[in-house]
Amino acid sequence: MRNVTRTTLCATSGLALALSISVPAYAQDNEEQLASGQDGNTIVVTGLRRDSELQDAPVAITAFGPQAIEDARILKPADFVNLTPNVNLVETQNAGNAFVIIRGITQARNSEPSVATVVDGVLQVNPAQFNQALYDIEQIEVLKGPQGALYGRNAIGGAIVVTTREPGDTLEANVTAGIDNGFGYFLRGGVSGPIGDNGGFRLSGSWQDTDGYIYNPYLGENADPVENLSLRGRLLFDLTDNFELDLRASMDQLRTQGFYFNIVGDVNDTSLPVRVNNAGIDNRNIYNVAAKLTYQADGFTVTSITSYDTVDEIITGDAFDFLPTNEAFCALPSDPCFSGSTDLNQSQFLDVEAFSQELRFESPANQDLFWMFGGYLISTDRFISTGNMLDLDQGVFPVYREPTTNPSNPQYSFLSDTQDNFAWSVFANLGYQFTDAFRVDGSLRYDHDHRKNTTETPDSWLGYINYIASLFGAPQSAQGDVRTRNFSAWQPKVTLTYTPTDQFTLYGGYSRGFRSGGFNQTGVGVVAQENGIVGVQDIFEAETADTFELGFKSQLAGNMLTLNGAAYTTLSKNSYFFVFLYANSTQNLGNVPKTRISGLELEATLRPHPDVTFNAAWGLTDSKIKEFADPTSIGNEAPLISRTTLNLGAQYTPQLFGNSVDGINALFRVDYRRTGRTWWDVPNSTVRDPIHLVNARAGVEFDNIGIYGFASNLFNEKYNAEFSPGGFVFKARPRVFGVEATARF
Repeated sequence: MRNVTRTTLCATSGLALALSISVPAYAQDNEEQLASGQDGNTIVVTGLRRDSELQDAPVAITAFGPQAIEDARILKPADFVNLTPNVNLVETQNAGNAFVIIRGITQARNSEPSVATVVDGVLQVNPAQFNQALYDIEQIEVLKGPQGALYGRNAIGGAIVVTTREPGDTLEANVTAGIDNGFGYFLRGGVSGPIGDNGGFRLSGSWQDTDGYIYNPYLGENADPVENLSLRGRLLFDLTDNFELDLRASMDQLRTQGFYFNIVGDVNDTSLPVRVNNAGIDNRNIYNVAAKLTYQADGFTVTSITSYDTVDEIITGDAFDFLPTNEAFCALPSDPCFSGSTDLNQSQFLDVEAFSQELRFESPANQDLFWMFGGYLISTDRFISTGNMLDLDQGVFPVYREPTTNPSNPQYSFLSDTQDNFAWSVFANLGYQFTDAFRVDGSLRYDHDHRKNTTETPDSWLGYINYIASLFGAPQSAQGDVRTRNFSAWQPKVTLTYTPTDQFTLYGGYSRGFRSGGFNQTGVGVVAQENGIVGVQDIFEAETADTFELGFKSQLAGNMLTLNGAAYTTLSKNSYFFVFLYANSTQNLGNVPKTRISGLELEATLRPHPDVTFNAAWGLTDSKIKEFADPTSIGNEAPLISRTTLNLGAQYTPQLFGNSVDGINALFRVDYRRTGRTWWDVPNSTVRDPIHLVNARAGVEFDNIGIYGFASNLFNEKYNAEFSPGGFVFKARPRVFGVEATARF
């Protein structure tokens, strides 16, 4: 049985810098750990675009190997995020809206992501792709701090690098099946084998079907059923001694529900059940094909990565105030309550297509001088429509590219636009190992993003928007209106690494991250101002984050204890926040001109015996708004940021009977996560109390068979996963438990 170890961050202190620590490493099997004498930290990470042993990598990074992924039952992004200090995931409204907050760099509805997500070398092009099933995964790496110099725009908070399992040279397979209290069942697995003498294949998939876990007493059913089918295939060929071709295709089809909000005055109020009268739908489809071609010569390597992605998602459900029609409050101007309706429902449709290409040249590995340079381009076409319909108790019907003419669900409002984006970048990395103990790395990247937004809303549906705009003297909108804007930035990164012994590494440096701005609805700025909302304009500006960081990694007590630490301070300019404007029914992003974020992370892993692992990690994120149009908000915490995170965990993997080959082994694992106070808006009008989550897993393994029991949120902590200005709260998932069996062939 392989064991989990995590890199531990030790405290550094200083008044000028608040501290932040590097994250745990989950490593290889026990035999490798004991042979290496490095407590499992021989795991090799690739997130810095060059292979490095985890303890030598000069970055705050968490790496989960294949056994750690299995032991911790990592099946979705929230699972590894909750094992990573100073990183949070906010799940809300629909599957495509899952916000990653990493070291205080936040994300909001309709915004660019806060972290670059790379799967098998391919950068995900849309944040709606992030929250999907994880299966047949070889390794997950979470790099914290701006990584824009390496991964370009949107790596402003960090990077998440996912590597799927490669095809093997022998025929092998694995399958896992189980049930949970949904009532639901699931199946996942993969098969791999050779193709001739120079190739291999791997096919893997995942299926989940559950009735859900959050009960809606009005409809007499759960509000969150899930049907999710994911498939992936890889082909790997050695075309010649120098050429390797890696082909990848994947799909993810999700069928669930969304918009099951409650309206409350306090984010800590969990007393209300979900009572929407429209179950609605949330159907998302993700498809990707990619080709990676590598040519390796004596003095350099050339890599080409080509990718094509599509994402579409249709979501329908209740609208404000998310109550049955006979209780709903019709809070709209004019008179929408005709035809017997006193309620509204809603629909949102997203359709994204993207093509990307990267070409890079790099030096051979294992030499003192490392260099890499290249370029990247991406073309993205996006369509989005949103609208409200009158709820006549006939159900809610999806609206795609045109307003509905369905008399059972008459259209009340409709907005749509297209966005054509073309971005390109050039980059160069240079590193030199001056001595065995001292290394310097430098990177520089220039990103240019051209964005074109076209209003697709028919003029006949712009009357209400233009009427509201006219009341406030805002610009009028018309179908076919075009707005363009260029966003660009240089993103440098410099890191110094000092390794006086094999057991201690000290690193420090500076890095910048950048993400593009974008477009709100025309006239939003004036409407927001007249409604007393500041910081919201027709265009939201690009954000930059400049970070200084100091960290160390160490192994103590004969490598039984791993202790790592880092400290950072970040100046964020134009960070995002979300606002829903009731006056013209629009979803908008605003900017906070300047925020100072400082942090501390501490982590320790103790392994007193090959079968026993203890880990602890603590993260602190302190944010202060330094500039804002409303002076009363200066000094407040930035929105969506949790002040602290605390992780405690233990794993015991004893051999119960027999020997290491034919015996029966056991797994006992428990993980505790405390997420501290969380602020949700710029005025700091509501603060969520700390939440406490416990996950557990236990089982036995014998003859390539494993049988396990599992539980997430073991003690059924009740909390709201999100609070949105206006009092919208989204319930978090309660306790989920079940059993599963795994077989390997």
